[in-house]
Amino acid sequence: MRVLLVGRLAAATLSISTFVFLFAHDSWRSDNMFLIPDLILCAALALAASLPARAAAAALPITFAFTAGVLTVSVFSYAVDGTLGAPSLLGAVVSAALAALLARPVPGSPTAAEAQLA
Repeated sequence: MRVLLVGRLAAATLSISTFVFLFAHDSWRSDNMFLIPDLILCAALALAASLPARAAAAALPITFAFTAGVLTVSVFSYAVDGTLGAPSLLGAVVSAALAALLARPVPGSPTAAEAQLA
């Protein structure tokens, strides 16, 4: 379950850093198209990280996939402006990797055995 611990820590880190980013960059404006998605991903990551292990194992891949989507759109919005949104890019890559890593079947689990039968 080390992967789950890494997922929980990454979710908490992404949640807190995104929330801090909103304050540090004065992103609480009504014209910020990322305000609501950012707040949703902050809450979803924090909630998924705090769930019991079995529920967290199910919730974290979904939450990381959502986070990767939101942050990927953010990266491309920076690209349209001609800049590199490095924090968004890093968050998107980490989120996508953790979504894939946490969604894979764990050897010895009932779902892994079912996957071998298919």
